[in-house]
Amino acid sequence: MAYIDTSALAKWYLNEARSEEFAAWIQAESETHISTLTVVEMRCLLARRRRNQELSRELEQKVFATLQDDIAQGFLIQHSVDDEEVSGALNLLMILPDHPLRTLDALHLSIARRLGTERLVTADRIMIGAAQAIGFKVVPFD
Repeated sequence: MAYIDTSALAKWYLNEARSEEFAAWIQAESETHISTLTVVEMRCLLARRRRNQELSRELEQKVFATLQDDIAQGFLIQHSVDDEEVSGALNLLMILPDHPLRTLDALHLSIARRLGTERLVTADRIMIGAAQAIGFKVVPFD
């Protein structure tokens, strides 16, 4: 079971460094898990890139629709976020004081812990260190 954060998942939908490697990895997986947080972050990422003129409005909409289709078809298994994860994120921020985790990254880690995920997939170097510190096997795409 693998939980994918937004920094890695973006490589499936957009042409980024290591996109080809990520594509090969995700196609070989039997279960890939994300959360509603991932969907919100992906929407934000796409809008930011459109505003920065890195992609057109049409491509932004097409990519987001493709993400939604992947969820609807069960290619990506989406989990909700609840107060338990928020409390878990707070706890992680307290027990990992040497890792400069951002709020949403702490939430991703908390969600992955609740799900009992063995592997965390990310392209975020800070998240890699924090995930390893709490026992995740990390699949890095940084």
